[in-house]
Amino acid sequence: MKKIIAITSCPVGIAHTYMAAENLEKAGKAVGAEVKVETHGSIGIENELTARDIEEAAGVIIAADTKIDKSRFGGKPLITVGVQEGIHHADELVRDILAGKAPVYKSTEAIISSENKSESENLGKKIYKSLMNGVSYMVPFVVTGGLLIAISLTLGGTATPEGIKIPEGTIWATMNSIGSIAMGLMVPILSAFIAQSIADRPGLVPGFVGGMLAANGALYGSDANAGFLGGIITGFLAGFIALGIKKVRVPKALQSIMPIIVIPILGSLTVGFVFIYVIGEPVALLFSSLTHFLAGMQGGSEIVLAMILGAMIAFDMGGPFNKVAFLFGSGLIAEGNYSIMGPIAVAICIPPLALGLASLILKTKFTKTEREAGKASLAMGLFGITEGAIPFASTDPLRVIPSIVIGAMTGSVIAMLSGVTDHVAHGGPIVAVLGAVDHVAMFFVAVIAGIAVTVLMLRILKPTLQQTAVAAANGVTVADLSETETSDVYTKTETFDSITDIMSDEAIVLGETATTKDGVIEDLVQRLEKTAAITDKTRFKEVIYDREHESTTGIGMGIAIPHGKSAYVLKPTVAFARSQSGVDWHSLDGKPAHMIFMIAVPENSQGDMHLKILQRLSRKLMDDDFRQALMEAPDKTAVHQLLSEM
Repeated sequence: MKKIIAITSCPVGIAHTYMAAENLEKAGKAVGAEVKVETHGSIGIENELTARDIEEAAGVIIAADTKIDKSRFGGKPLITVGVQEGIHHADELVRDILAGKAPVYKSTEAIISSENKSESENLGKKIYKSLMNGVSYMVPFVVTGGLLIAISLTLGGTATPEGIKIPEGTIWATMNSIGSIAMGLMVPILSAFIAQSIADRPGLVPGFVGGMLAANGALYGSDANAGFLGGIITGFLAGFIALGIKKVRVPKALQSIMPIIVIPILGSLTVGFVFIYVIGEPVALLFSSLTHFLAGMQGGSEIVLAMILGAMIAFDMGGPFNKVAFLFGSGLIAEGNYSIMGPIAVAICIPPLALGLASLILKTKFTKTEREAGKASLAMGLFGITEGAIPFASTDPLRVIPSIVIGAMTGSVIAMLSGVTDHVAHGGPIVAVLGAVDHVAMFFVAVIAGIAVTVLMLRILKPTLQQTAVAAANGVTVADLSETETSDVYTKTETFDSITDIMSDEAIVLGETATTKDGVIEDLVQRLEKTAAITDKTRFKEVIYDREHESTTGIGMGIAIPHGKSAYVLKPTVAFARSQSGVDWHSLDGKPAHMIFMIAVPENSQGDMHLKILQRLSRKLMDDDFRQALMEAPDKTAVHQLLSEM
């Protein structure tokens, strides 16, 4: 019997990962081949391939929408497709491997991202995915560094004309240094993982080196670094340079050292020279020109100057434009002019505060990860750390940057016209609390006005996640479960042998179910309430809808799996509804849902209970005969018997 090995993975790592695995295994059995599938799910890597598995395999199938390291498959016939192909065309993939149609993979060739790289995928999509990869690794550094700096400034800082200073030798000074180091790694990490997404591991070193250059303006004669925009430039530059070097054919003797020596060294040198001599010098010239421009604005229109300063502060959030405006205002403090720093202090805090607030108010326009980052952004905004807005601007620059620029301009103009001044070289509400600001009331009026304008623009410009889910995710349908407050009701680790262990007959709805999505959700939530699985029907329904707003839970093939993780759930429970006519669930395949499984899991459920439930469902529901039997089951007893197989 021939053996095929495979890897399946989707960005969320729940339903589609296991659906593809199940179909590939079935396709192998149908033609007398053994298919071993390594799944990269939310729980981690399961059924891991061994060296022996790889050696014995006739070929490799990778059906994934995430990064997969393919270096271990050198010399093997290999097919790389998106996870949807693994679900819908598993038979063809297996036949192509057995028929010898798959190209042999060489580990020294360009390692293509394991996302769906069909010819129809355009460069824009590739760039977007690489940018998202960099941002996802950058966010923890922004949050950690920003919050450590904020705490140290609050508890150990003192307002001085040079800014908020922390006495040296104190624990707060040490904490501030640690936070500054973490924040300083933000740009290099962003750059490194953009490059890694494009060229895999060989792109990591050139990307990191390029990011360090972008974060150190002294290397190219600039008083300000290139900021996160510079990091994005170096990330893509390093990634495509490394990718280009990888495509160069070299003698076999050099192949083993290409990814660990040749590509990192050549890539780092190329990126370094290009950035220092081609990109860096214009950045330094820009810095100098902007400084002279602002100096020439003194004595002119206060409104125009305030608008320019506000726009510069918000535009790149710590980059050269931001630093020019900040240093311009700081320099005037030494001359006894505090009126310029006042509007700057207002503009500094508007981007992080506005985006933090927007992520809480406009929940349907921000992902769960962004909403979590929004809480940290709010905290950073209070302490004048503009960089808290960078994760949002990085993922959606065309909508976020104009919004925060106009908001910052609004706040800056109001502050200028109201005579708000700042006697220290720092910004944010903290300077007002510490008594460094004149006209405190108008300071906060200006801040609130700027936030309001920004949030309003975001409401208008940003689409809801449901509108963009299909295009952005290309098949991602099951995201992390929604969360609410922590519950102490359910703390033990639960196990179950089959789905029916956590499902009662009262939670099964057959022919009498509603005909609309809202109606089905209402019906199933009521069933959960009747079975004492939830404590608050209204609150749990909000959790279900929050999840639906992120992206549809209609996974196709007539199946929908709405789910929620909440403090209002007492025990893991599954409810089931069947509709012969079908319910429009906005499924990715455009077809109505006939079988709807609602999963309710306690907030602090242990043992990855929700993931195990989703795995069981998604694997079994790939069986065409099982789905047909479930649709034709005459009563609840028959349905219960079928579901006991899960």
